[in-house]
Amino acid sequence: MNRPTTTILSTGPKRYSGFTLIELIITVVIVGIIAAIAYPSYTRNVMKSNRSAAESFMLSLATREEQYLLDSRQYTATVADLLSVPADVGRNYNVTIAIVAAPPSYTITATPIGNQLSADTACGTLTLAQDGTKGVSGSAGVASCW
Repeated sequence: MNRPTTTILSTGPKRYSGFTLIELIITVVIVGIIAAIAYPSYTRNVMKSNRSAAESFMLSLATREEQYLLDSRQYTATVADLLSVPADVGRNYNVTIAIVAAPPSYTITATPIGNQLSADTACGTLTLAQDGTKGVSGSAGVASCW
């Protein structure tokens, strides 16, 4: 004899898989706290990296300027005569060379522009003189900026 099978329906509470609103809010808060800590550190490191690229370029210009003096018996005030400005330096700094005729000397100046101008106020404008003297226009001082 065949007995009919019966299906038993559950009358208890249903369990849904997924996240609750509280879990999502806690996750968003944690991500927000991490971002609030990490983003300023990231922008500070980007600013330092941009400054370091400009300083490296200025030192390369100084070396090329000395070679130009040996070849031409004078310094040049044109950056393009010595090196082409790299894109990462050109987008953050305006690099110029000022020449003094007697005695012959030069000063290389890197003036921040764009985001670097507003982000790097502690160091500001970087200078490198013919005798190797380094300078900054900001309040941080040469030791912390160079």
